[in-house]
Amino acid sequence: MATSYISRADNVRTEKRSVARNSVIAAVGITGLKIFVGIASGSLGLISEAAHSGLDLIAAVITFFSVGVSDKPADADHQYGHGKVENFSAFIETGLLLVTCVWIVSEAVRRLFFHHVSIEPSSSAFGVLFLSMGVDFWRSRALGKTALRYDSQALQADALHFTTDIWSSGVVVIGLALVWVGHRMGIPSLRVADPLAALAVAGVIIYVSSRLARQTVDALLDAAPTGVRGQIVRAVGEIHGVLDVDRVRVRRAGNRYFAEVQVALNRNATLQHSDSMAASVTDAVHRVLPDADVTIRSLPRATGAESIFDRIHAVAARHNLGVHDVNVQDLNGKLHVEQHLELDERMSLKDAHDFVTVLESEMRSEVPEIDSILTHIESDSATIETGDATFHDASLENKLRNIVNKQFPEVIDLHEIVLKRVRNRIYLSCHTTLPDDLSLARVHDISTALEIRFKQAAPELFKVLIHTEPQTDNRR
Repeated sequence: MATSYISRADNVRTEKRSVARNSVIAAVGITGLKIFVGIASGSLGLISEAAHSGLDLIAAVITFFSVGVSDKPADADHQYGHGKVENFSAFIETGLLLVTCVWIVSEAVRRLFFHHVSIEPSSSAFGVLFLSMGVDFWRSRALGKTALRYDSQALQADALHFTTDIWSSGVVVIGLALVWVGHRMGIPSLRVADPLAALAVAGVIIYVSSRLARQTVDALLDAAPTGVRGQIVRAVGEIHGVLDVDRVRVRRAGNRYFAEVQVALNRNATLQHSDSMAASVTDAVHRVLPDADVTIRSLPRATGAESIFDRIHAVAARHNLGVHDVNVQDLNGKLHVEQHLELDERMSLKDAHDFVTVLESEMRSEVPEIDSILTHIESDSATIETGDATFHDASLENKLRNIVNKQFPEVIDLHEIVLKRVRNRIYLSCHTTLPDDLSLARVHDISTALEIRFKQAAPELFKVLIHTEPQTDNRR
């Protein structure tokens, strides 16, 4: 799969460099012809076109090298990839265009008001311009298709250059044609058509460069595409379980988008659930920006529907702990909480007690309704214990069965009794069958009472574990 991805990336880079290379070759030929014929004819419009094409040549060269670098994969020093190279090359092209405009405008003004230049339109000048327009049309289409296919800003800028060449060459053709008509019909005023055409070319360049400047500056300053942030907020906000979309940031590097999304989730959500939600958020972003690199940050947040139990568990979860057997009692209008908490068995009693004191203080601060808390500290086993599973005691097993049969009518049967000796202590585990429709609260009460009664009848039992099963499960 990785090999296939690398091969595809290589093919993309090769195709982009190929179309950029063809643009360089075309720009070299056209620029050379325009310079030669422009100097020979003395046409400022044609010389302006040559300057414009010269900048297109420089832009094409910059594009050729930039697309070769921009598609390189991210590395330790360029963790967002090299896509900004395309944006930077487009920025340089914009500066070159503006420099050209300054020269064209100043020369046109000089010829209009201070120094008139005699122009001799020739068939070679018209031929070069029409040839240029044909080549520009061919290159702009090829560049435009490739730019659209791979969302390349550098190729898009190059295509824009060749497209404006078509229009500006057309304007120069009109200017030269008017000068030729002026010569033939004896209308001296038409000699200004050439510098006016040059000004028109400058206007086209300014218009194009302003569009290109806005795109490149936005990309370099990490401006988010118009409307995209709102689309992402709406798409993510529709996901069930997302309480709020706190922040969305989008940036672009070359043809790649990077999105950072911060969402609020239920603070009692498990790590697995948060991971699942992150996947859903990523899918939602990809519906707006396909193939974007998405980073998700989830923030825990309380909901208005949280119960006292939820808030108690949330405080424990902040310390990566879970409390169980939480019991809340209303004693004369005051709430008393009893809970069990497992801590590392290697902790000392002093450290464990100090930690629980802090935890209980946080719980009372988080849940002001609580008047008092009592925590039963249990050890969370961190070692694997060895024992003997071949231990049997028939009389003890019969004693336990008699207790169930005579004192616990809701228990349908007792089976899979296992006695184990671990560290010279006797461990009992067994399975019980109860009616399907009993509530979990009642099942827990029966199990607890049964555990107490077993230990009363057999004090040698160190630990009792009772597994409860529904009646239908044992009929299969």
